[in-house]
Amino acid sequence: MMIDVPETLEDWNARGSAYLPGHMALKFTEVGPMQVRAEVEIKKSHLSWNGFLHAGTVVTLADTCCGYGTVAALPEGSNGFTTVDLTSNFLGSVQDGKVVCTAKPLHTGRSTQVWDATVSSAAGKKMANFRCTQLILWPR
Repeated sequence: MMIDVPETLEDWNARGSAYLPGHMALKFTEVGPMQVRAEVEIKKSHLSWNGFLHAGTVVTLADTCCGYGTVAALPEGSNGFTTVDLTSNFLGSVQDGKVVCTAKPLHTGRSTQVWDATVSSAAGKKMANFRCTQLILWPR
């Protein structure tokens, strides 16, 4: 089964609308094999009970950016990927406003991809660094 890669930003946003990215209201503003950008406007559902941004919101934003980038950079003939490792380093938090993420590939090989992402407040306050390793899947 070959993966159907979305072509436009509208297609990328629509593809995730019925899944976790849509449920969390992630909005992708750039998707390509060399860079992905997305944002989310913080709602109560993105917060932890203490009123600060839930770590899962940050990880989901970063992981989804890296995943969309992986899809955009898949080698010809591959049929998908799966995450084999991810690491998050949290540097700060917010309670409201917009959070933005930029993801870029560190390595795009035939068997693995490694992506780095930075999550920040809209005002530019760096909140987290994220890195994941993706295993490229091939038809059997």
